[in-house]
Amino acid sequence: MERTTQVIGHSSAFLDALERASRAAALDRPVLVIGERGTGKELVAERLHRLSPRWDQPLVVMNCAALPETLIEAELFGHEAGAFTGATKARTGRFEEAHRGTLFLDELGTLSMGAQERLLRAVEYGEIHRIGSSRPVQVDVRIVAATNEHLPERVEKGTFRADLLDRLSFEVVTLPPLRHRHGDVVVLADFYGRRMASEIGLSQWPGWGPNALDTLENYDWPGNVRELRNVVERAVYRWERDGPVDAIEIDPFQSPYRPRGVAAASPAGPAPGAPP
Repeated sequence: MERTTQVIGHSSAFLDALERASRAAALDRPVLVIGERGTGKELVAERLHRLSPRWDQPLVVMNCAALPETLIEAELFGHEAGAFTGATKARTGRFEEAHRGTLFLDELGTLSMGAQERLLRAVEYGEIHRIGSSRPVQVDVRIVAATNEHLPERVEKGTFRADLLDRLSFEVVTLPPLRHRHGDVVVLADFYGRRMASEIGLSQWPGWGPNALDTLENYDWPGNVRELRNVVERAVYRWERDGPVDAIEIDPFQSPYRPRGVAAASPAGPAPGAPP
């Protein structure tokens, strides 16, 4: 992953979380990042890597929810040729790719119990086994994991390993949702608005009008920063008048011509030739 890590905000709740992450970066220990979707967990993981002694080594990202359970372990730990149907040649996994660097495991809570057990061994002993091999492979990897779940509750239910949670939570960084980052909505809207204005070739950023600001500040932002960015960029792109951007559409699917659901559709009438 090669991109500039940029985190925007000045609220105390956000800066406190960022400070905790920055302090933990220098320690070669696992960090667990917790937050709702769209709060910037991956950006914090990037920051942890960039500020760490491993900054010049790979940062490997894996979304644990992006693959079916049957392929997760092969993706993490690699496999030998013939280890399973379709494995025509050997392949390194994410742990080997991240050797001497950082492995970011997003959506940690979606891992199966079997994958959790293998992950625990990798964290404890610094070694993995490729699927289909009995030969251990030594790996030097720092783990940063992220979740939008309350994992201690999962431990109580027996669906997440307590020992793995203990090992991965040396430091825990909890990111506040945007609705609790007082003042940051306007800061973020200005940042993304300016960037979009530049992208579409505006000579200068016209700013936000009062109606737009009122909408931005009074919406709850369940999708957090990711949702805000989409809404802001769409508003700037669609604005065609002179002066400040003063119209915000939260729901891009809002339309008087929205298709009706099948159950709600009005009867089309009898088919041609059918009896009335």
